Amino acid sequence: MEVKKNPKANVGRNSNLYFAVGLNVMLLLTYLGLEHKTYETEAAKIDILMLSDQLEEDIPITTINIPPPPPPKQVVTEAITIVEDVEEVEETVIESTEIGQDDIIEERVVSVEEVEVEEVEEDIEVPFAVIEKVPQFPGCTGNNDELKACFQRKMQEHLQKNFRYPDAAQDLNIQGRVFVFFLIDKHGKVSRIKSRGPDTLLETEAERIISLLPKMVPGKQRNQPVGVPYSVPINFKLRTQ
Repeated sequence: MEVKKNPKANVGRNSNLYFAVGLNVMLLLTYLGLEHKTYETEAAKIDILMLSDQLEEDIPITTINIPPPPPPKQVVTEAITIVEDVEEVEETVIESTEIGQDDIIEERVVSVEEVEVEEVEEDIEVPFAVIEKVPQFPGCTGNNDELKACFQRKMQEHLQKNFRYPDAAQDLNIQGRVFVFFLIDKHGKVSRIKSRGPDTLLETEAERIISLLPKMVPGKQRNQPVGVPYSVPINFKLRTQ
């Protein structure tokens, strides 16, 4: 006789369902276990400090040496003593020297004899081009036109004779034209020499040449010796080899 199984007693018929439910439960527990947050707790221990005895600290006493105050200033009182006059002193009256409105001023007439008149000689300067008689260079004779031509000729000879090119200017290749201004005074001497040029080396040499001019017969205007200003150009030029 074959034994038949009860369909209700079949244990394995819902095994898939149980497996799925169990799997979901495990996943849920795993998720909750991973997401669960825990915090570290520290045990705080509170102690109560009870002071039964009060501590007393000895503070040392320090002494500060304070200098004594300065003594008060002594006030010197002057004792005024009244002395009776023994001798009588005559007072001198000083008269004022100021002039008042009521004073009479003595008018003094100054005569011409008491005034001294001094004649002051004026230094008159007449240009070389318009002077009646030009300064006379040593060795020049003739009328005014001849003296003027001779003066200019002698001046050129003097420049050529005493010309010397400065060595420093040659080394530095300095050249150019220097204008020299000077005065032939009423005594015939050369004075007030001034120059204007491209460099001080050339100006110094030009002034040296003019200072060597000899004493001349001064120029005359209305037969009176006068000063005559004059200017001359000196050309400094290096020769190219």
